[in-house]
Amino acid sequence: MNVCPVRLRGPEHTTDPAGHLEKMRAEHGPVVPVLMDSDVPAWLVIGYRELHHVLNTPSVFARSSARWNAWERVPADWPLLPMVMQLPTVLYSEGDEHRRRSRAITDALSAVDPHELRAVTVRMADRLIDTFCGSGSVDLRTAYSARIPALVLAWIYGLEDRRGDELAQIMTTMIDGGPDAMAAQRELMTRMAHLVAERRAAPGPDAVSRLLAHPAGYTDDELTAELIVVLGGGNQPTGEWIGNALRLMLTDERFSASFAGARSSVRAALNEVLWEDTPTQIHAGRFAVHDTELGGRRIGRGDMVLLGLSGANQDPSVRAGVTAEGNNAHLSFSHGAHRCPFPAQDIAETVAATAVEILLDRLPDAELAVAPHDLRWRSSPWVRGVSSLPVTFTPVTPRGGY
Repeated sequence: MNVCPVRLRGPEHTTDPAGHLEKMRAEHGPVVPVLMDSDVPAWLVIGYRELHHVLNTPSVFARSSARWNAWERVPADWPLLPMVMQLPTVLYSEGDEHRRRSRAITDALSAVDPHELRAVTVRMADRLIDTFCGSGSVDLRTAYSARIPALVLAWIYGLEDRRGDELAQIMTTMIDGGPDAMAAQRELMTRMAHLVAERRAAPGPDAVSRLLAHPAGYTDDELTAELIVVLGGGNQPTGEWIGNALRLMLTDERFSASFAGARSSVRAALNEVLWEDTPTQIHAGRFAVHDTELGGRRIGRGDMVLLGLSGANQDPSVRAGVTAEGNNAHLSFSHGAHRCPFPAQDIAETVAATAVEILLDRLPDAELAVAPHDLRWRSSPWVRGVSSLPVTFTPVTPRGGY
């Protein structure tokens, strides 16, 4: 079997991801040797069954990056460092410690009232649309889809809109893995530490206060790092989910032919995106507890295993004759003990569906301002989303009053 590793940075990851996956699968099978930035090695799992096995066997493929055998190859300024740093959070904890943290986050998010959540999302959507609805044109990504999840998360954290916008910008810089990623990570830590101190001194009806009061017994330092995890898991993926669904509905004749009356098709579009253009393409990662075999590959103790969510969703061995419509067996929310908590999934779906529905109601004749093939995708192999989504529409009067 071919063992020549594939570089994760390259135009083929964005220009033709489906074709690139097909080529990798043909050459390497379900488990692909890859090189991340600075030629740091890993295994990318793109087989559905293989990834399902990884996610279901934490005794073999564990979560803590302390197990990684390649730390000595990681430069101090490695742009992907925020994705694997050994922070004491729900992302990297294992066993009882993970259960303690996961239970606290689940309880804190379960307390978000779904009716209030939808009402807040409607208010945020209307407020954002009011800023551009009279212009007749806008980039929906920068002005809308990338902003609304952060505003809703800021409300869940008990923050005002301005601080939510600022947090979103910093989080995007960190997740993109560019030269400013580590500086952004430090800035997020500073801001979350300040928020925790605020809530410790003056609790309120928000998720941060609920986490501080939870029997899990978070220290301030623990909660500071945990809040960044929740923010990262909820903000950018939901924004790209909204943007990718809007792109689909604007470019695919199954949706675009009836964009003005497509409210009933929103959930179908959102589900299709999770199969075909899932916002999180690759997630880092898991680490082999001992030497093992996976998809015909020998995985050494401490090897990093990257979760190829997009590749697994498009695995032809499970997609043959299966359509996305009404099928929720995708792995876009991961699986197993470290999956996205169910309340977080519900929150993300409510925000995404409401954001798309309100936009359709307010700008029913919106059309893509460029040819579909002129849309450009973000260059990150980790995240799938358009870099811009320009549209034109008949100008309407802002509603105001928010």
